[in-house]
Amino acid sequence: MVLSAKIFEIKQKTSFEEIAAKLRDFKIVEQEKHGEQDFELVSDVSNLDLKNGVLYATFSRDKVIYINQRGKITPVLKTIQTTVLFNQKNNKTYLTVVQNKHFANYVASIFSHHLFLNYRTIVEARIPPENLQKYHESNPEATKVIFFDSLDYPGVDKVALYGPSLISTGKYEEYLAHGKIWYLVFAVRGSNAVLGVTRNCVVVSFSRMSEAQFIQYILENVFPLID
Repeated sequence: MVLSAKIFEIKQKTSFEEIAAKLRDFKIVEQEKHGEQDFELVSDVSNLDLKNGVLYATFSRDKVIYINQRGKITPVLKTIQTTVLFNQKNNKTYLTVVQNKHFANYVASIFSHHLFLNYRTIVEARIPPENLQKYHESNPEATKVIFFDSLDYPGVDKVALYGPSLISTGKYEEYLAHGKIWYLVFAVRGSNAVLGVTRNCVVVSFSRMSEAQFIQYILENVFPLID
């Protein structure tokens, strides 16, 4: 199973105690009618736990989906659960949502409003392109794929290097002179894990691993890249 996550920065000074206190009472209940059926959709937070300097929680959200039941399309309630975690680095607080980027954006927006009464306090974390460049150049053999963006080539949004092209320093230096590294796929040092990471801190695992391992790889390998 492919695991994905997205990291956000909290722009306002806060503490784990304040975040936990506000999230304990987080609950949104919505009513939806589908055909003749009424559904109560609940979004809430549970399993708050502070471990090793990281605040963990489970975010749950109900949604109505339609399934085929012996030829009849029927609405049913589905609950999506995701692990969220808060950690601190260089006097900044970060939120990581272990889900696809669209769901992660939704969680960040909801949390921003609940915790800080606006939608602007929790924003995308950023990795400077120079940090991705340094990471690749420190161990180029571990790099699997590089995407470049912000190119000054007319009509070209992104270009990629992969396979044998990664060995060609000429191509790498050419693209670097005309653009910036947007996306890096690399093997984690000392393991068989392969991760992909973008400058706006979307992280994807391309190796079989548990969610706990994935989170640990993010904390140890991705957070050092964030400026």
